[in-house]
Amino acid sequence: MAPVRNEVPPHTIDRTPEYEDFMSRLRDYHSKRGTTLDPEPKVGATHVDLFKVFNHVVESGGYDKISEEKLAWRRMASELGIYSNNEASTAFSLKEKFYKNLAAFEISTVHGKEPPPKDILEDVTAKGAGLLSRTRENFWGKKRESNVGATDSAASGDDGTPVRERPVPDTAASARASRGLREAPPQRVIFQPDTGPSRTTRHSSAHHVSSTNSPAANPPQTPSHHSNMHIPQQHQQQNYQGNRGPSVLHHPTNTENTSNLVTAYQPRFSKPLTLRAVPTPSNAPTEFQKPRQTPRIDPRQPMQPGTGFDGPNIYMRCLNALRSNIPAEQAFALSHLVKISFERGDKYKFDSFPGLAEGLVDKALEVGHLFYHVNWSVSWNLPYDSSDPSALDGNYGTKDILERIENLIEKDVPDILQTESFADNMVLITEAVLTLRNMVTLAENAHNISDFPPIKDLICIILNLPQKDSLVELKHLALDIAEQLTPFMTLDSDDPMYRTLLEQLTSDDRGIILTSLRALGRISMNLEATNKLSNVPGHVLQRLSNWLLLNDDELIDACLDFLYQYTAVVPNVDTLVRSLTPENLTDHLARLLAHGARKTQREFVLVPEQRIPARDQIAPMPEDLLQEMLKLEEPDRVHRWVRCFFEEDNNSFVTQLAAWQAYQNAFVAPLKVINQPLITPADFIRNSTSVYKDSNAQVLREPGDPQQKFIIHGIRARPKPLDLDGKEYGRCLWASNPNNKLEKCGHFYIQPEKLWEHILVDHLGEKRNEGGQFDNVEKEYICTWDQCSRYPKSTKMHLQDFARHINTHISSALPNDALSRKPERSWIIPAKTMAVTFEETATARDERNPNLPPQAAGIPLSAALVLRNIARNVVKTEAEEEMVKNQEKVGEIGGWNEVLFRPLLPRLFEILAENRALSPYIASLLDLVHIENYDQDR
Repeated sequence: MAPVRNEVPPHTIDRTPEYEDFMSRLRDYHSKRGTTLDPEPKVGATHVDLFKVFNHVVESGGYDKISEEKLAWRRMASELGIYSNNEASTAFSLKEKFYKNLAAFEISTVHGKEPPPKDILEDVTAKGAGLLSRTRENFWGKKRESNVGATDSAASGDDGTPVRERPVPDTAASARASRGLREAPPQRVIFQPDTGPSRTTRHSSAHHVSSTNSPAANPPQTPSHHSNMHIPQQHQQQNYQGNRGPSVLHHPTNTENTSNLVTAYQPRFSKPLTLRAVPTPSNAPTEFQKPRQTPRIDPRQPMQPGTGFDGPNIYMRCLNALRSNIPAEQAFALSHLVKISFERGDKYKFDSFPGLAEGLVDKALEVGHLFYHVNWSVSWNLPYDSSDPSALDGNYGTKDILERIENLIEKDVPDILQTESFADNMVLITEAVLTLRNMVTLAENAHNISDFPPIKDLICIILNLPQKDSLVELKHLALDIAEQLTPFMTLDSDDPMYRTLLEQLTSDDRGIILTSLRALGRISMNLEATNKLSNVPGHVLQRLSNWLLLNDDELIDACLDFLYQYTAVVPNVDTLVRSLTPENLTDHLARLLAHGARKTQREFVLVPEQRIPARDQIAPMPEDLLQEMLKLEEPDRVHRWVRCFFEEDNNSFVTQLAAWQAYQNAFVAPLKVINQPLITPADFIRNSTSVYKDSNAQVLREPGDPQQKFIIHGIRARPKPLDLDGKEYGRCLWASNPNNKLEKCGHFYIQPEKLWEHILVDHLGEKRNEGGQFDNVEKEYICTWDQCSRYPKSTKMHLQDFARHINTHISSALPNDALSRKPERSWIIPAKTMAVTFEETATARDERNPNLPPQAAGIPLSAALVLRNIARNVVKTEAEEEMVKNQEKVGEIGGWNEVLFRPLLPRLFEILAENRALSPYIASLLDLVHIENYDQDR
């Protein structure tokens, strides 16, 4: 029975090592056989796992066995999880994929036989079975036998070898067969035109008509050769001309090899064409004398100019309006481009609209004539003419753009009061730059426009505009554009855009500083070139060091990213050491290793938790508790007794016999005195198992024990009983026999006075006087309480002094009311643990492998990387050589690493021990700052 669809998971390809090995062997097999392998064939909408299919088919008996069984391939598809709405089509498709790809492989590997040639296996359909016994002789023989007698050929009606005798098919049988089989297609008759003379004699025409009207009435004759010899020549000519009709009139002389369909064919008679006279001036002159009717006027009015056509879409409309240089059109275009670039920025790309980048840059360059006496324009001529200071090189960029800007004459433009035209132009320019900024946030647009040289000139021009409030937004937009473009650019130290970005670090605007740092730190990030960050001024490095002291996470993060890129180059580290005090910088970086850290404690188990084995003995009944329980009735007495002498433990048990005997020993004699009956054993077991929730009566047979035990599972005997209020009794640990201190008294008391009096009277043999007091006599006393070593031997002392010593033991055996209630699960010895303090900083999951432990991230990681770069590269600088020479003069070693990192070693080792996320980076840093033979030289 086929499995239910819900029980079999959908068929998928499991790319396991076994699957890859199987597919490799299968490819080699098809390559040697000269056949084509489809490694992942599709059955319906499902890609088939050939490894699963092969194993499942082989386990089910193989291709031949499954093909011989009815509906077996449907069962295979269902068991393999291949589902579709058409089970028959899916089953045959699965059979065909196995037949083409795996049948020969199965015969060779599973059955160990030579598979049939591919012309009778892979090159033919998957119809039938019997592949193991298929040969060319039996396969093509069956094909020929199946073709003999076939009457459904589409070409001639009979594609088999004609036989001498063929029975006429029964009409009734044909009708019955037609209900299950398709009808034969109509036979085609090749048309052969009459090529005889157009004019024939009356005799030949009559003969042709008679032969045409009744072809079946005249049976075909077989004239002999001798009869033709005596026919007159004229008669032969007439017969020849009369037989020049269609080929259907030809009756072969030998009818044995003629199909019945051919002989029974009845040609269709062509119907005469209906001719209609066409009036012409010659046959109908009156018709042409009538006046011609005037044409009707079209009621539809012609379309007005500019209507009826939708025109270009909004994108092309805005592009053409922007390039038109008409202010109204540009205002319309830029207003829509800002919305389009913001709302559809993921689909609005420069490469889809040629000329868009040029139009936006040209419009943004108009900001020049608003503040300077210059009209910037982009020149695309080759070679470039640099004589015009306002013409920018559009092919390779303007190398001297900064020098040209310095030579410009600034206009006297008030920043507070502006004219209408000035304000309108500023709005359009800002919208053009904003559109550029929105579009370059898409990586494809940024990569596209990074190779557009005028954009770099535009950024330099905007960032070097005068310091005015009306230009703040424009400069921020230009920096945003630079931040998105620099990952796709390689900027040298003399590049105008690089120099302009460095100049922005001297600003007091936090937004400008942040964006400039990000733009500089991301130069060539997506390229293979190294971001060298050369020629950074010393005062800029000092400002970076000072910004690390601010309580501004965003600014600190940007500074650390810049320093990480900067310190990765050896000459930059040399400049860094000479430009500022490197000791202060490393101190700040070490402080940032704990940025945002929080201390956490984690418990480590030194000794695991232990369980005290269950006691086989049940504590004796204290006298005062007995008197209280005698006041109770059954079964309440059993419930209270179980709760006082047993506690709940799911992993322990007490034998039913031991519990019953302890109950008997406690209550048999007292109940007889007061004439009360004892509860029956069955009722005792039933009531004792109902006290605790998980306790029950069971039969236990332990391995190796021939006898079974009747137990009460889920309880264990208490070492010290409880009273009815839940207070724990104290046990007397006095050894009655001084020679055997392990043999203790074992009586239980809940009041210290009772226990103290018990020791004095029962163990020391003291008696009260007439006044009810003990005499303070002087004797030799020995203390046998538990493991007491105060008086292990007989010591002469007064009873009062010895009684005080006894009180110390009683106070420990009977705690006060606050400590009298013992915690639950007292039989468990808690695990010994050690609390370890950890320092946790910012972490993040690896996006490529989220299952890995969290990795260090944020400001602490950046600080560690900067410290590691300094430690790695400072030893390669010229400043290191100078430091080593100076240290040799005073007998010291270590160079800059000794000066910078020796004071930080305690803190670095602390972070190494407490911060798991940063420990790999700190370990590599310590390896770099390790100084060989330092201790020996000290």
